Amino acid sequence: MALLLLTATVISAPASQPMATIESRTLSVRIDQPFARVYEFLVDPANWNKWAFGLGKSLRRSDGEWIADSDGGTLKVRFTPRNQYGVLDHTVIGSAGAQIYVPMRLIANGSGCELLFTLFREPGITDERYNGDANFVQSDLDRLKGLLEK
Repeated sequence: MALLLLTATVISAPASQPMATIESRTLSVRIDQPFARVYEFLVDPANWNKWAFGLGKSLRRSDGEWIADSDGGTLKVRFTPRNQYGVLDHTVIGSAGAQIYVPMRLIANGSGCELLFTLFREPGITDERYNGDANFVQSDLDRLKGLLEK
């Protein structure tokens, strides 16, 4: 599958056109590990190659930036800095400069935690493609759960 996250919404619209809200769904996974342990794993982008296959291949550091290879070319990825709120948002920047904002939150849930991922539906994406993207994201989240609960 091509880079999954490119079906998310582009975050910048022309100044003359206000951006309307678009369809979204929030996918989640409960992880039976303490919030602090999961956050420490997720806040380090080097760990994402172990579970986030939708982000592309070989996420790596290059000249101070995070770079991912996808079927569509090389992408830059900017991650939200470490914070106390569990915010793990990131922005994927395509070779043409389009920026795709991907909101993610880690929240405490009892003695464990829950990771929330919001998937936006870009205009023109078919039901089949949107549902396929959601399934792909859920597979990534389930892979993360399996990895951290070992």
